[in-house]
Amino acid sequence: MSQQPGSPDEIDAVRALWSQLGLPGMIDVHTHFMPKRVMDKVWDYFDSAGPLLGRYWPISYRTDEQDRVRTLERFGVRAFTSLVYAHKPDMAAWLNQWAIQFARDTPSCLPTATFYPEPGAAEYVDAAIDAGTQVFKAHLQVGRYDPNDPLLQPVWARIEHEQVPVVIHCGSGPVAGEFTGPGPVRQLLDRYPRLPLIIAHMGMPEYAEFFELCARFPEVRLDTTMAFTAFTEEIMPFPRALGSRLLEMGDRIMFGSDFPNIPYGYLAAIRALADLPGVDDSWLRQVLYTNAAQLFSIS
Repeated sequence: MSQQPGSPDEIDAVRALWSQLGLPGMIDVHTHFMPKRVMDKVWDYFDSAGPLLGRYWPISYRTDEQDRVRTLERFGVRAFTSLVYAHKPDMAAWLNQWAIQFARDTPSCLPTATFYPEPGAAEYVDAAIDAGTQVFKAHLQVGRYDPNDPLLQPVWARIEHEQVPVVIHCGSGPVAGEFTGPGPVRQLLDRYPRLPLIIAHMGMPEYAEFFELCARFPEVRLDTTMAFTAFTEEIMPFPRALGSRLLEMGDRIMFGSDFPNIPYGYLAAIRALADLPGVDDSWLRQVLYTNAAQLFSIS
């Protein structure tokens, strides 16, 4: 049986997994939709990043925007994100305008926005929240900025007050950055202890340190993006010693895929979770749907 990315067999297999759990579908908190010229540049980066990343990284779902939306819907993804992110000044505000319009045109997409440490960040973040943004994206590795930059203090204060979740790429994988790792995030949370952060990629490879932050701060969560898959286990394996903590923290973990920028099929990401030692149906239901449904008030 062929289960190539996006094939009917893969779609059937994905739907069978969540159906057998008694779920109405899945929620994916870590997907990327961007203006075409921005997405093309992202794909060019992965195409040419072999020497940097140390391995070949094909884009498994390199199709047009509407086809990618339809693929997620066929998988049974009831809600997903359009995680845009800025890597330089004067970029975030127009990305936010694009993402808000994309969400208006795409009912299953959670309105998404981003920010960058620059003058005016507080104003366009306020505008994004007022326009209905439900989730932000912060990428410390690509953006190469300190989350504790003074220009971001009013941004974090508003986000904490409004309790808008932020998917934050702050772990040092796949490539470490000047401001990646648990240190800057710990400093941020000490100042804003109720920030609803979603640590992308389970914080890899600093899994243990980000688990500790999740345990210490009640509004911090983790997403499973790329974790536990064969692709990632080869270079940043999840520590077996954390297996019991992983099961205990099932109510703080949410499914994320990195669709479409994954070098394997969507099915592989879900099977990697289902095959974890000790995982039961209750844990999978929380991770694949219930936790995100509660966080984003999805009925």
